[in-house]
Amino acid sequence: MVILSDTGGFLIGNWPLLRAHTDSAEGRRDYLGEHLADVANLAGEFASIFGQERVANLLGRLHDAGKALPAFQDYLDRLEAGSKEATGPPHAIWGAALACWVIYKVQGDLEGWKELCLPIAGHHGGLAASGDLSLRLEEFLKSQQAELRALAVALRDAGVLPRLERESLTRRDTSREFFIRMLLSALADADFLATEEHFKPKKADARGNWPTLDTLWPCFLANQNVVLAEAAGEPTAVKVNEIRAEVYRCCLEAATSEPGFFRLTVPTGGGKTRSSLAFGLVHALKYGLRRVVFAVPYTSITDQTAREYRSIFGDDAVLEHHSQMEQPEADEAQSRNAVRHRLSTENWDAPIIVTTTVQLFESMFARHPGKIRKLHNLAKSVIVLDEVQTLPVELLETTLDGLRTLVAEYGCTVVLCTATQPAYERTPVLSRLGNVEPREIVPQYPRHFKDLESRVRYVPRSEPQSWADLATEISDECQVLVVLNARRDAMALLDALGDTPDVVHLSTLLCGAHRRRVLSDIESRLKGGRVRAVCTQVVEAGVDLDFPVVYRAMGPLDRIVQAAGRCNRHGTQPEQGRVIVFEPRDGSMPRGTYQAGTKVAERLIARDGPAGLNNPKLYTEYFELVFSNADLDAKDIQGFRRALDYPETADRFRFIQPTVSAVVPYGEAEAKLRQWQIAPSRRAWQALQPYVVNLFLWQVPGFERDGYLELLDTGLYRWLGRYDLIRGIVPDAVDPSDLII
Repeated sequence: MVILSDTGGFLIGNWPLLRAHTDSAEGRRDYLGEHLADVANLAGEFASIFGQERVANLLGRLHDAGKALPAFQDYLDRLEAGSKEATGPPHAIWGAALACWVIYKVQGDLEGWKELCLPIAGHHGGLAASGDLSLRLEEFLKSQQAELRALAVALRDAGVLPRLERESLTRRDTSREFFIRMLLSALADADFLATEEHFKPKKADARGNWPTLDTLWPCFLANQNVVLAEAAGEPTAVKVNEIRAEVYRCCLEAATSEPGFFRLTVPTGGGKTRSSLAFGLVHALKYGLRRVVFAVPYTSITDQTAREYRSIFGDDAVLEHHSQMEQPEADEAQSRNAVRHRLSTENWDAPIIVTTTVQLFESMFARHPGKIRKLHNLAKSVIVLDEVQTLPVELLETTLDGLRTLVAEYGCTVVLCTATQPAYERTPVLSRLGNVEPREIVPQYPRHFKDLESRVRYVPRSEPQSWADLATEISDECQVLVVLNARRDAMALLDALGDTPDVVHLSTLLCGAHRRRVLSDIESRLKGGRVRAVCTQVVEAGVDLDFPVVYRAMGPLDRIVQAAGRCNRHGTQPEQGRVIVFEPRDGSMPRGTYQAGTKVAERLIARDGPAGLNNPKLYTEYFELVFSNADLDAKDIQGFRRALDYPETADRFRFIQPTVSAVVPYGEAEAKLRQWQIAPSRRAWQALQPYVVNLFLWQVPGFERDGYLELLDTGLYRWLGRYDLIRGIVPDAVDPSDLII
C-alpha cells in the first residue's frame, strides 16, 4: 500500500516541538508524539483483553493527529498567553479523515472505515450516527486534500504512524455496533488517563493498587465461617439456614463450570447475596476473570449490598457506583483511598463493583466517552444481575443482546439472580439472539421453595377494599406491612389511618437519610413493639424486613412474591406468616407492562388459587405470558443499533425518565448544603446526598411555577415546599416508575 506523499504545499512545522496540551501547572510540556504513543500503548493494553490490541493502538496513534496542525498549535499558544477560549479548532475529525482516506479511498473498502473513524471522531464529543459522520467525512476529504497529505507524511516521517493496513473487522449488525463502542471505551479511557498523568500526576498516582481477587477469597472464607457459626446458634431458623448452606455449596460447585450464562434461583431470604459473591470469586479465580460486578435495581439494595461486602473485605476492595456517587472533584485533603474511589467510578478498575442496573445498561448503550470509558473493564468479568425480573420489558431485546455479546465475544460470565426467574430464553423473539439459555446453579431449587412454603400463607381477596376499610382492618394488627402500587395510594392510606404514632411510611418521597431512619425504627419495633408500615415497592427486593403480616395490593406476580419475602423471612415467627393480596377500590396502577402483568397475575391466581404462588413453575408461565403479549423492542432500538445510529440508540435506551436532585429540609440538610456551597468537594457532595430526593425532570416546571423548587446548580434544586416527617415531600405527584437511579 502507498502512503500519500504529496504535501500539497502545506507545512506541518517542527514535529518534535508540537504539543498535545498546554503546559502543566508545574511547567511540564506534553509533546504530541509522546501523547499519541502513550494513548496508543494504553488503548492497546486495554483492548488486548478482547483481542484488539493492534486496532486500539492505531486509534491511539490517530486520535489527536489533528493537533499537529498550525491552527491548533496557535490555539495552545493563545491559551498559554491567557486566552479564555472554551474550545479550539476541531482536531478529532482529522484523525478520522486520515483513517477514512487510506481505508476507503486507497484500499477501496466501503465499510471498514467505520470501526476506526467513529471512535476517533467521537473521542471527545461522543459517537455520531454513522450516516452523519459519513457525509461529514466526505465533505472534509474533498476540502482538505492537501492538508491531509501533509499530515499523513508528517506522521509517517515522525515514526508515530505505522503503515496503515486494515485489520480483520468482520463483525456485523449489533455485534459490530457494540464492538465500535468497546473500541471507543479503550481509546477514551486511555486518553483520559494519559491527559490526567500530564495535568494531575498526583491523581494518576492515586489510581489502581486495588487488592487482587486471590487475596479477597481468604477474607471471604474467614467471614463465612463466622456467619455459619452464628447461624448454628439460631435453632428457630433451622430450615432457612439449611437452604442457605445448600445454596452456598451449589454456588461453589457451579463456579468451576465453563464461563457463560448462569441462573441462580433462590427463595427470598435464601442467602443469594453472599452465595453469588462466592460464585463470582471462585469462578473468576478459576478462569482468570478480572472482577465481579453486581448490578441491582434500586439504590437501597446497592447501599445494603455494598455495606455487606465492605464488612467482609473492608473499604479498599469494593467500589459502589450509581448516580448519587458521581461527585465533583476531590479536595486535596482527602485520603488516598477516598480519591481512588472517586477516580475509579469513572472506569471501574476495582475488583468488586456494586452498581445499579440503570448505571450498567445505560453505560453499555451510551454514546458519550464519560460513560463509555468504563466498558472495556467489563470484558472478562463476572456480572451478577440481582432481581433480574425488574429489567424493563420494552428494552429486553436490546438488554439481553448486550449481555449475549459480552458473554460470546468479551469473555464474560452472567448470573441471573432472583426468586422469580423470568425464563427469557423461552420467548420466541429472544431466541433469535442466539444461545442465551442459562445453566441453573441450584438444580434443586423447586425443593427449596417447597420446604419454605410453610413460612407464609397467601390469602387472595376478590372484593375491592376502600382505604377506610383497609385502615380499620390493619389497625387490629400489631405488626403489619402494606405494600402499594403507587405513592398516591400510600398517601391515601395514610390519610385514612390518621395521625397515630405507630404508623410509618417508606417511599421515594423520603430522602435517603429519612428512609434509613424509618427502616431502623421499623427494625427496632419489630423486636417487640407495634408498627404499621405503609410502603411502595421500594421494600420489595433486598430489604431485610421480617413482618408477621403483609398486605400487598394486587400487582404483577413477581412483585407479589417479592413482597411476601418480607413476611416471616427468616422462618422465626411464632406462627405462619400471612400475605393478604387485595385490590384497592380507588387504587392507582402504573400503566404499560406493570398493568399488563397485573392482569396476567389476576388470571393465574384465580386459576391456581393461593397454593400456586409457592410454585416456581407458575413464575415461568407468568413471564412467558407477559413477554408473549409485549413488544420487547418497543422503541426499535435494535434497528438503530444496526444502522450505527448511536445518538438515537442512547436517547431511546433509558431505564427510567431523566431525574433531578432536590435537597429537602430534613436533619442536617441545610448545614451540609452550606458546606457544599462554600467549599465544593467530593466529601461535601457525598455528605449532601442522603438529604436528596430524585424528582422526574417533567415535574420540575410545574414545581418551579408553584414555588416548590429553587435551582441551586445544574441538576440540583432546593425543595421549598413542605417536607413531612411521615410523608416526605408534599405535594405528591404520580410515580410512573418505581426504579430509582
